[in-house]
Amino acid sequence: MKKNSVSKVLILTLILALSAELALDAQEAQPYQGVAGRTLAESKEWWPEPVKAPAGAPNVVWILLDDVGFGATASFGGIINTPTFDTLAANGLRYTNFHTTAICAPTRSALLTGRNSASVHVSGFSHTVMSAGFPGWDGRMPPTAGTIAEILRDNGYSTFAVGKYGVTPDEEATDAGPFDHWPTGKGFDHFLGFLGSQTDQYKPDLVEDQAHVHPDGRHLSAQITDKAIFYIDRQKKAAPDKPFFLYYAPGATHAPHQVDKYWSDQYKGKFDKGWDAFREEVFARQKKLGIIPANAILPDRNPNIKAWDQLSADEKKLYARFMEIYAGYLTYTDYEVGRLINHLKEINQLDNTLVFVMLGDNGASKEGTLNGDIDRPLWGSKPLTEQENIDYNLNKIGEIGTPESVQGNYPLGWAQAANTPFKFWKQDANSEGGTRNGLIVFYSKGIKDKGGIRTQYSHVIDILPTTLELVGLRAPEQVRGIQQQPIEGTSFAYSIDDAKAPTRHTLQYYYIFGARSIYHDGWKAELAYPSSFITGNFASKQSFDENAWELYNLNEDYTERIDLAKKYPEKLAELKALFEEQAKSHHLYPYITWDDVFNGRIHRTPGSKSFLDAVKDVTKSGDDK
Repeated sequence: MKKNSVSKVLILTLILALSAELALDAQEAQPYQGVAGRTLAESKEWWPEPVKAPAGAPNVVWILLDDVGFGATASFGGIINTPTFDTLAANGLRYTNFHTTAICAPTRSALLTGRNSASVHVSGFSHTVMSAGFPGWDGRMPPTAGTIAEILRDNGYSTFAVGKYGVTPDEEATDAGPFDHWPTGKGFDHFLGFLGSQTDQYKPDLVEDQAHVHPDGRHLSAQITDKAIFYIDRQKKAAPDKPFFLYYAPGATHAPHQVDKYWSDQYKGKFDKGWDAFREEVFARQKKLGIIPANAILPDRNPNIKAWDQLSADEKKLYARFMEIYAGYLTYTDYEVGRLINHLKEINQLDNTLVFVMLGDNGASKEGTLNGDIDRPLWGSKPLTEQENIDYNLNKIGEIGTPESVQGNYPLGWAQAANTPFKFWKQDANSEGGTRNGLIVFYSKGIKDKGGIRTQYSHVIDILPTTLELVGLRAPEQVRGIQQQPIEGTSFAYSIDDAKAPTRHTLQYYYIFGARSIYHDGWKAELAYPSSFITGNFASKQSFDENAWELYNLNEDYTERIDLAKKYPEKLAELKALFEEQAKSHHLYPYITWDDVFNGRIHRTPGSKSFLDAVKDVTKSGDDK
């Protein structure tokens, strides 16, 4: 009996403590308005009003794809079938001057917080091997930069995330936590996906909420779509009138390119004409659709990319197969997004859902090297000559796209083609090919100009303030009692009803491991960072020249063809000085480069893993746990 009494006392104590904690949480937003007198008769109870979203507030869905080039989808002039995206675009708006940071983790941190990546500590990555002990580089998004999930959750939304998260430090990505930088620690009620940058699509490093779980063997995109639908249905059953926020971020089309042959076989023979013909065809389609200006000129092939007609028959066969897989992968991704959208329609939620579709977190990937990759890790593999690499891939051509293609990625020639009409690739923060992505905004009851095109300059940090404006909320000064940094993005809601409205986002810096640029009122100064590893051309010994800045007038030179640095040195000097101001104010210093990463010069702490061991955390599969 005595033992039971003690247990009851302990339980009662825990209940009272929890009640007090909940009351304190509620009082953070609302001061206590009752009376606590000496006796109950002298007292007056008070309970804070439950937090509710603004009346009529829509559901919000953010869809973020990975490594999709500007010219890949049919929605933006490409020849890869994307009927779901096409339908959303036809009933919404396409933004053709939308930008990301040029690589995944900085883009995701900027998207989630509405602040530049350096301002929220993610100039690089949250991976040990690509983070450093400086305010702009440690890879740990601070509580002073509340995420969209935290803001919406505290304003009456349910919040879910599925797919790639990408901003949890490696040191914290175990079932022991801590969980502050996991999705559930950043405002999401529930999460299913992976915490890193890359994972196997059939054997993913899968996490649900705060623990690793076993994948079911199906493609990851199918699993996350099912879970997203489950989260929504469960919430609507319990609280039909409560809006939800869903962050849907599949691993597609990041490496490894893995997809059922049903999808890739739809493209058999479709790319036999090669990447040069692809670029020309897509460029013409983009002009016809009004995606790019009529006076735009297609740039030459990037350096080191061979003309398709100069390739051997074996190279053409191999490279075309790589592209068939990529195309099938993208079309399959569109199908899974379609399952989600169709479900919202079936449960009568689509008309009250605000959807943002970001077709890539950067430009098309350059990590496939010049000859493509099937199963050879980027780091630690024995170097092969170009011919050896081609022969190796030809011997395994049947494995491209299958579960055995654990590093599957297409050659650089196709990556540039997917970026049509722009130069260069993912990681190239100096180039529109690295930073320009297609954006679709769908909001049935809020968009009148259905199928319209918007050309205002915008950046990934603008998505959060745009979302808040459209749902009727302001950015909070505090989140859970913590004073917040200012939102750095600019809402582009002004452009929804006015296609000709002047751009309000007029200044933006970019920096990814040495490559950098700054945009200001149509002018752009940029500095490339050559790296033989990153370009895939191991024979290249081009050194970095910090004075090799280029200058472009994007108002007249849409595809960055004419370098005006020598013609307008004063303008270049002005923009370079402006870049330094932005770098300093956003905590971008010090300038860390790819060479610093590859030579292991950063994040060297007691007990650190070797460079090759640490880099495995970047591309972890479920088998690596």
